[in-house]
Parts: sequence; C-alpha cells; structure tokens
Amino acid sequence: MLGDMVPFRLAGNVYFVGTYKASSHMIDTGDGLILIDVGYEETADVVIESLATLGYDVRDVKIILLSHGHGDHSDGAPKIAARSGAKIFLFEEDVRYLKGYLPDVYLHDGDVIRLGNTEILCLHTPGHTAGTASFFFETEENGMRLRVGMFGGASANQLRKDYLDQRGLPYSQRDQFFESVERLREEHVDVFLGNHSWQNQTRETYEKSLTCAENPFVDSTRWGIFLDKCKRHLEQVIAEEAEAANE
Repeated sequence: MLGDMVPFRLAGNVYFVGTYKASSHMIDTGDGLILIDVGYEETADVVIESLATLGYDVRDVKIILLSHGHGDHSDGAPKIAARSGAKIFLFEEDVRYLKGYLPDVYLHDGDVIRLGNTEILCLHTPGHTAGTASFFFETEENGMRLRVGMFGGASANQLRKDYLDQRGLPYSQRDQFFESVERLREEHVDVFLGNHSWQNQTRETYEKSLTCAENPFVDSTRWGIFLDKCKRHLEQVIAEEAEAANE
C-alpha cells in the first residue's frame, strides 16, 4: 500500500481513496466512477492503487470533480485524467491555481452532474478561494436514502490578512466565506465528507466503524456542528488580527 490510509467503503456507493493530508472520494455510479478531488501530483498513484485495492480500474473514472484549485486537491488530476480519459470539472475562478492544464468543463452554480445512478448538485461557495465548490448527492445504504455533502473549502487559514496580502486577494473573500457557510446550512446532510480527513475525522471514524453495528459516518448532526466550527475559526482569525493591531 502506497498511502498512509487504507481505502474503504464509506457509505453506500461512496469510497475513500485518498491520503490523510489530501482526501479523495470515489463514487461508483454503476456506469463509471466519479472522483471528488485527487490530491497532490505525487500522491496520484495512491488514488490509482486505492481504486485497484477496492477492485476498480482507473480507466473506469469518467469524471474528476475538483472542490477548488489548490494543489493539494487538484495537482493529481492530469495524471489520473491521462490514465483514464476522465473529464475534469472546476469553477473558472480557480483556474489561476492549476499547474499546466485547464479543466475540460467549467462548473456553474446549481449545475447537476449526472452519471449512472448518481446526480451531484454543485454549489458555488466562495471564500476559501473564489471558485470553491460544494457537492451534494444521494446514496443508498441498507435500504435508506442518504444525502452526502462536502464543503469544498472549509479552512479559514487562507483568509488571514498576511496570506491575502501576499497573494493580492481581496478581503471580501472573508465575507463570501461567511455567506457560503450560511448558505450551506440550508442543505441537509446525512453523510459529511471532509475534503481533508481531519475535518470529519475520517481515520478515526473508519476505525470506529470496524466495531460498530451502525455506520458512524451516517450522522446528520455532524454537518451543522462542522459549519459552526468553520464560522468560529474565521471569527477567531479576525479577532486575533484586531487585537494584534491594537497592541
């Protein structure tokens, strides 16, 4: 195994195929595979091997959905697309972050991506980056329909004043982040996917699942709790900066 986490079925037809630092999720639509984020270029082989470990072939990947353009989510896309012929999807605002390639399809707010038995709602939720996407779709487990959701750019670290200043990014991204969090509260989520594993404690929850009768990833309370945490983090960043300015 190349990666630092085992690949596994998370819920229904959704699988984790990434690493601790860079999550990647696979959906088996019955008519080909969808990957949500693909990690770094140097860990693209981890995703490919993880698919094989689960009994899948990278050549069956049809769609690569990128939550945003930062390299820890997008740099592996060209390698996987070259091996599979998959189409890469991204909001146009984040093309600035891509290294040596362009997406095949530009996302727009409210787009629904359809493949096989899966329909993914793509929402534009800027803040972390100008082109952050969040994804929502349904899966089925034990006869229950479950709604799966991911906030595509949940960290406020990239909204610190020094980070924005160094990159010539507007402070208005902070307002957009707060607005996106509030918009996402309107979405019901039974299964919360982190686009980094620590956001939903992927490893710990997987280990818990090995001894639980019920799937611990299925928990409709986790989404709101996480959004609250995202909001508080940015509020804390702003408060710390204000305090430092007054010293």
